[in-house]
Amino acid sequence: MNLPNTLTLLRIFLVPVLVTVLLTPLSEHWLGVPRHIAGLGLFLAASFTDFLDGYLARSRNQVSKLGKLLDPLADKLLISAALIALVENHLAPAWATVIIIGREFAVTGLRAIAADEGIIIAAKMSGKVKMWAQVFAIAFLIAAGAQGNPPISPFGQPFPVIKFWTVPELRLAVAHLQQGVSLNGADWNIILYSIGRAMLWVAVLAAFYSLWDYFRVFYRQLLTEKGAPKVATPLVAPIIEGK
Repeated sequence: MNLPNTLTLLRIFLVPVLVTVLLTPLSEHWLGVPRHIAGLGLFLAASFTDFLDGYLARSRNQVSKLGKLLDPLADKLLISAALIALVENHLAPAWATVIIIGREFAVTGLRAIAADEGIIIAAKMSGKVKMWAQVFAIAFLIAAGAQGNPPISPFGQPFPVIKFWTVPELRLAVAHLQQGVSLNGADWNIILYSIGRAMLWVAVLAAFYSLWDYFRVFYRQLLTEKGAPKVATPLVAPIIEGK
């Protein structure tokens, strides 16, 4: 155990705490802090450990096999738990969550198959873009849930499944801006919600592209490995004449 791995374990232990805060009135009753503020703080702190543990591991030369195993696991647990909590709070659509989590399962399985074939698939830039898009989307959506956990979306309409890209209530907030009217709490919720939904679209599209990118690299390396000429290595040293 070292400091980077300790931070990674801390991120894993924060996952059930984050879900409890987002789905129960625990923070309001015990701390007097609204759940969306406490949840946002926990999520950002856990996300920051993702950057910090990698930086410390590289700077201190403490990269370990345990860290390579735990770090992606912690990331997947954090993102999956936060998205599922948002679905429960009607702040994110289930289909987008299924796509993002399904991509994680697919890439994990692909890497396991690649490792069995002796192929190492390095982290891709598309995967990093997807990760950051998820972090921003979840952060904005958590911040938009200031009105608690209503049975419908916090802006008075059932959560649209097909028209995921539209937020009709945003027109009112934009109109207030154009009229020079001070934005109220509901206006800010609508703006944060709209940004979060836009970033979630970026995360969904990045998940598709990242999945294709990983499979493309895998098959290219697999064909290269299969097509490379193999040189037979003798099991015993050849007998030299005259000796």
